[in-house]
Amino acid sequence: MVDKIFIVRHGFRLSWITNNWKSETGLPRDPPLAAYGVAQAEETARYLASLPEYERPTAIFSSPYYRCLQTSQPIAKALGLPIYVEHGLAEWYSPAKPGSGLHPRPGSTESLKTHFAEIDPEGWSPVWYPSRKGESVTEVHDRCGGFLSTLIPEVDRRWENKHQRILLVSHAATTIALIHELVGDRSDDFRVGCCTLSELVKSPGSDTSESVVGKYKVIKLADGSHMEKGADREWGFQDVEVHDGMTIDVGLPGTENDADYPVGSQINHAKSSNL
Repeated sequence: MVDKIFIVRHGFRLSWITNNWKSETGLPRDPPLAAYGVAQAEETARYLASLPEYERPTAIFSSPYYRCLQTSQPIAKALGLPIYVEHGLAEWYSPAKPGSGLHPRPGSTESLKTHFAEIDPEGWSPVWYPSRKGESVTEVHDRCGGFLSTLIPEVDRRWENKHQRILLVSHAATTIALIHELVGDRSDDFRVGCCTLSELVKSPGSDTSESVVGKYKVIKLADGSHMEKGADREWGFQDVEVHDGMTIDVGLPGTENDADYPVGSQINHAKSSNL
């Protein structure tokens, strides 16, 4: 049973330093880490590896965006674990302006493995996909609550309660929404910095077989003390301008007629594939 959840935001992005960056995957809006961000990821890996074996995460789930996979890579190496790609942890995009197209979606797990050998496409299939139409602040929270309530029982079922401690690697907004859902409180305004680490434990006696919302408590929140320079580039929902619970974004030109599929829970498909 998953009793403890570690959550790490990705490291410092190269696009915050320069506009002259290359998307290694060819996906728009998918910048790599800066050298400083790679160093942050390596510091995080060293910290997690320094924990007693009985306290370390035993499974790593990462957003499919390049910067998150780059952050996951040194951790996977340090802990001797594969990376499981999970779209439920993907970036938050605000609702796309009508007629402007859809937001990007990273490629398949198999295609991402060509960039990161640590990815295991056979061991896990994504259990959740966000809509490419974007999400309001409420909807990204709903996504994270649904995703977590799908992920955790599936981890227990898939590995027969082998993984008591898991690591999620994601983005600032998604990280905050994940924590809000796990503790059952969307009103807590906090910020998360690059490669900060949060830790949550299951409340005693909580049943997570159907929903995990409100079933965990925080023991470490967006902590950067494991890094030499501490937390930086901190972000929170209070930093966005929201009207009626929504911000408006622009999609990718040329994707106006693309199918927004798959969306939401994929758990029935995962089970039918014996995953």
